[in-house]
Amino acid sequence: MYKSLLPLALLASTLIAHANTAPTTPSTESRDATITVYAAGDIADCRTKKSTARSIATATLINAGIADDPQAIVLTMGDHTYPVGVQAEFETCYQPSWGKFKDRTYPSPGNHEYYSPNGIGYYQYFGEAAGSQRQSYYSVNKGAWHIISLNSNLNKEDLQTQLDWLAQDLKKNRSACTLAYWHHPVYSSGLHGNNKHMKPVWEMLMAAKADVILSGHDHHYERFALQNSQGDEDIQTGIREFIVGTGGAKLAPVFWKKSNSEIVNTNTNGVLKLLLKKQGYEWQFLPIEGSSFTDQGSTACHSK
Repeated sequence: MYKSLLPLALLASTLIAHANTAPTTPSTESRDATITVYAAGDIADCRTKKSTARSIATATLINAGIADDPQAIVLTMGDHTYPVGVQAEFETCYQPSWGKFKDRTYPSPGNHEYYSPNGIGYYQYFGEAAGSQRQSYYSVNKGAWHIISLNSNLNKEDLQTQLDWLAQDLKKNRSACTLAYWHHPVYSSGLHGNNKHMKPVWEMLMAAKADVILSGHDHHYERFALQNSQGDEDIQTGIREFIVGTGGAKLAPVFWKKSNSEIVNTNTNGVLKLLLKKQGYEWQFLPIEGSSFTDQGSTACHSK
């Protein structure tokens, strides 16, 4: 069940306690405003020049988007650097590409960040934007949307603490639409497969009528139909999951497409662009220069 989490040798150093509360940033936009979001995970691999070029190419897409909409924000779904997430990797590999829009990035940690004790490089680089080693999940309000960054690298005890925090966060939420994101996908057709340790989070989000989940970890792009926490199609109350492990890392194959998976691409790095509107959202996968694959559509939010 936890096969995709940290190696056992590092696990003891990563069992961090979490506070029961985390900051919720009030929205500065009108609830009618459309919020532009760019999102991906699995970004800068310091071991190869090709990966560096790919992370610069995906960052170029976002920079162009920010030029069109200076209020755009960026969500990251973990594994910002490879191989071990130390501070030097963030400074030499991540900063020259995705670091250009660090001031508008809302991060979430991946497993490679925790290959350094307690994810210290990640927390040092992002500072207050990442919360802290003791408070690594948080939420913000943007327009009509409540956006939640979660940590999928937790052991059973710390995951329960995160769930307790999430229950309170969702109870206070008055936004029309909800998006959550973290690193390990609950459902994936990729090499790592399903990650059921975050299934209780999905169940809690579904009970709160959340709309979108974003993840990375598997190095491909995938979009699922609206589905429940059991992986069954549910067009009435289900959540749409996107896997966007395409931020610059080397892509990986998919051999068996999961039930309810609507589209998979394993050969195109890029980013997911979302337009978060008052009563729904539009999505578009943006490929790096030289690639042609794209995917786009729209869905209404659930009625609260």
